[in-house]
Amino acid sequence: MSDVTSEVQTFLDRLAERLAQRGQEPTWIAARRQAGAARFEALGFPTRRDEAWKYTDVRAIARGDFVLAEDAEFSPAAAAALTLPLDAYRLTFVDGLFSAALSQLDGLPDGMTVTPLSRALEENHEAVGGPLGRLTGVEFSPFSALNTAFVEEGAVVRLAPGTVVEKPIILQFLSRAGERAVMSHPRILVEAGGRSEATLVEHHVGEEAAANFTNLVAEVIVDRGAHLTHYKLQEAPLSDLHVASIHVEQGRDSTYTSFNLNLGGGLVRTDLISDLNGQNATSNFYGLFYGQGRQHVDSHTVANHNAPHTFSNENYKGILDDRAHGVFNGRVVVKRDSQKIEGFQSNANLLLSDRAEIDAKPELEIYADDVKCSHGTTTGQLDPEAIYALRARGIDEQTARGLLTLAFAGEVLEAVGLDAIAERVELAVAGKLPERFNLAGLVEAAVALGDE
Repeated sequence: MSDVTSEVQTFLDRLAERLAQRGQEPTWIAARRQAGAARFEALGFPTRRDEAWKYTDVRAIARGDFVLAEDAEFSPAAAAALTLPLDAYRLTFVDGLFSAALSQLDGLPDGMTVTPLSRALEENHEAVGGPLGRLTGVEFSPFSALNTAFVEEGAVVRLAPGTVVEKPIILQFLSRAGERAVMSHPRILVEAGGRSEATLVEHHVGEEAAANFTNLVAEVIVDRGAHLTHYKLQEAPLSDLHVASIHVEQGRDSTYTSFNLNLGGGLVRTDLISDLNGQNATSNFYGLFYGQGRQHVDSHTVANHNAPHTFSNENYKGILDDRAHGVFNGRVVVKRDSQKIEGFQSNANLLLSDRAEIDAKPELEIYADDVKCSHGTTTGQLDPEAIYALRARGIDEQTARGLLTLAFAGEVLEAVGLDAIAERVELAVAGKLPERFNLAGLVEAAVALGDE
């Protein structure tokens, strides 16, 4: 039981105010909302006494005076400057509310629907009501319960069996700067039918002075033989607070590939759980978090091998500067009788400052005997000899450090299949490198020097 009862009550009061504005809603939604609110009230906000939150203090959220957005107004020019330059289908939200003016859904291929959650509930609430909450319920975390209590908007992405989508699907979440701090609780539901293929991009970004709270829940169902690549690019303003809970269910022969790329936000927590429920299901977790100033970035992952002949591979990199604090907790769980599985996990961290901190905890939990599993974590600093060697070649120190830092991140960046996303990460990690340098050649040289 949490000891922040007054803070919990403040959030419940905001919920009551919102419901008074909305009026009557379908019985099943009201019942789930009530269950979420009751569960959140019982749990309260997590504290550092809770093992899963040992290194992350959420008092900035619990004690925040947040309101809910009333409109989705955002300057088109400002939005364009923040938008990823990708030819894509796009659904845009401003402080959690859908913006038709900033969305682009023309020419959707047959077999795919991309719909704001509010509209999906109005048009066919029974089809949404079944899968919504199926994976997370209200017990996934206190924040998942809070999201369920407040749920009103988000995105529903459906792929019919056999559908192959060539262009990325972007869910863009914009954070505004305003007189009051705003909270939003978007819900994402993705259903990838059998043998379907698609790329989904979550992009969180906003105005520099924004100081809002986002509490997102995503439920992703990847059916038999489907392939889904899911990018989460988090570039929120440095005063924003960001919590995300992602739960994935995988069927036989399916592949789910996650890129969890955290570059912004003052306080960031991401929980990613994949249930590999069918034979030959594969999950790939790639992560990169970059923190500076007093940023706090916490990544928790779980790969649940619930069936035999399933495979998981995880590679997370952390780069921390100034007084930034990173947390990585990755678990591979092999259930009883889940034989012939492979689960690999790697976490490496680079500290660019003596005051930066990382708490890393890779875990294996195995209840079967015919498995191949490994895990490991390392933490270090830039090699002074490699910096010296680059400077001896006429490269200034700042650029040398940027190149070596970029080389460290290279293993994850090489797996990124969208250039626009890779370039955003490169710019954040290494700064704007002078065009006169052969970037690829210098990165290769930096890696070679680091290996000597």
